[in-house]
Amino acid sequence: MKWSPRKPAGRIAYVDGRYVVHGEAGVHVEDRGLQLGDSVYEVWRLRAGRLLDLEEHFDRLERSLGEIAMAMPMSRAAFKQVLSEIVRRNTLTDGIVYLQVTRGSVRRDHPLPDNPPKPSVILTARRLDTAALDKKLSHGISVITLADERWGRCDIKSTQLLANALAKTAGKKAGAGEVWLVDRDGFVTEGASTTAWIVDLEGRLRTRPLSSAILPGVTRRMLLQVAEHLQIPVLERAFTVKEAKAAREAFISSATSAAMPVIAIDGVHLGDGTPGPVTLALQAHYLKQA
Repeated sequence: MKWSPRKPAGRIAYVDGRYVVHGEAGVHVEDRGLQLGDSVYEVWRLRAGRLLDLEEHFDRLERSLGEIAMAMPMSRAAFKQVLSEIVRRNTLTDGIVYLQVTRGSVRRDHPLPDNPPKPSVILTARRLDTAALDKKLSHGISVITLADERWGRCDIKSTQLLANALAKTAGKKAGAGEVWLVDRDGFVTEGASTTAWIVDLEGRLRTRPLSSAILPGVTRRMLLQVAEHLQIPVLERAFTVKEAKAAREAFISSATSAAMPVIAIDGVHLGDGTPGPVTLALQAHYLKQA
């Protein structure tokens, strides 16, 4: 899907069927997303007027909603019309579009309501600093590692992100571009908002297999297809922090970052401290076909 921008009219959000000024957008005080984190979300990267991996993000949205016993609040076709309009009203060609679906507003109580209210649908969009992103993609970032303290269903793209937010804050204070979370056995699960990858000493692309411990990243899924096309050997197997620090290359992936090179882990530089050839090949091919 591709759209053309129009004359700017201020930042606009979508909430429950209405397009409203971003600063005036809101939900009911007893919305379960606000009160209990009873909600899921999706993120699309808008690049050159096109939402990347559009259908794949809808696939994951439907899965997340199904895992928490919520139905899609509208059809994909209707969602696409809203996405198109929110991009148009915000005059975006490069940016990020966030979708949140909550269970709606009802008297606060922990159990899921017997008679569910109408879900709340919230869409916001913002411009992306593409110059800063391109610089990071060219030069790479550093990561630090922390204990993974999140809940046990990380495969659901829930808005319950407090542990992620605290990890991100620690990473920012340390001057790192991302935080890799580590399970009790010493294996990297994923980044605080990204998928973690390495190219191991045998030249294989390694990333943790899908389970309830990690989010099924859409960009992860697409990069695995790119790797197959480029005939890069892939091993979906967890790796330790020690293995990561000894790896030939490392990178993170997300809707925003594509394949973002990691050049240092906990202060230990990988190779010569510059983005590696496998990472750059994956990045270039993904962005070319996106």
